Amino acid sequence: MDRIEAMSILVAAVETGSFSAAARKLGTSLPTVSRKVAELEAHLNARLLIRSTRKLTLTDAGDAYVAACRRILEQLDEAERAASGEYSTPKGDLVITAPVVFGRLHVLPVVTAFLAAYPQINVRLALSDRNVHLIDDHMDVAVRIGALPDSGLVAARVGAVRHIVCGSPAFFAAHGAPTQPVDLRAMPCISFDGIAPAASWSFADRGSGAPKPVAISPRLSVNTAEAAIDAAIAGLGLTRVLSYQAAAAVAAGKLNIVLADFEPEPLPIHLVHARQGMAPLKLRAFLDFAGSRIRERVAAFALV
Repeated sequence: MDRIEAMSILVAAVETGSFSAAARKLGTSLPTVSRKVAELEAHLNARLLIRSTRKLTLTDAGDAYVAACRRILEQLDEAERAASGEYSTPKGDLVITAPVVFGRLHVLPVVTAFLAAYPQINVRLALSDRNVHLIDDHMDVAVRIGALPDSGLVAARVGAVRHIVCGSPAFFAAHGAPTQPVDLRAMPCISFDGIAPAASWSFADRGSGAPKPVAISPRLSVNTAEAAIDAAIAGLGLTRVLSYQAAAAVAAGKLNIVLADFEPEPLPIHLVHARQGMAPLKLRAFLDFAGSRIRERVAAFALV
């Protein structure tokens, strides 16, 4: 029995959730996957998986064994990369994830320049507003906006982004500008929220700095920042977005920022990766290349 092959098949079955999905992922047959896992269980004299019609469940022994398999396979992968020169020459595939708008505006230009500088590296850029799991989803680097949970990930801060309230000059000419957050209760607003319309916007209390929600009654609710910004430019109402999302419109004079003194604490932006030990040169090259460039881009729109 090839134990490395069997370990790889077992891990693939656990990660995909079924033997059939593992067979598709590995390009092999379902009977082969089933047989290899059975041989591994017989070799160990231990039950690793509980099979049902809908899912696979790890036993206690299986949970510990799969964790060990992942470590062994990762070490083997690193050894092969070292032998092939990946740790001496930046080359190979790199998978990067970032929020949709921030990724399009600020990560893609950096990736384009990076690819020009490193012709032996290929990049897959996955733009998503969902915080994907770096290890489970096989991502090398993530751009994260917001506070980071306590985890084993390695993070480098590259800046911060503001929550801003803005409206068009024509809107302020017709309705006046709010001087404090409570003024929003009587003003037309455009709500931007991914799932349900926001019933309030949070501001910092001037005295304590603590978050203070202010109820709003949106005339329009949308699920993308671009739509909210377009509606605000059209004079429909005030909207609240992240500063990088509206930076171009503000710079062009199409939107003006109000209530800046009441904004909550800026959200940090980090480059995040999961490599604790010796990282492949392709990853180190990207972190070194992208960190300073993203930091410069963030600093530019932070002045908006």
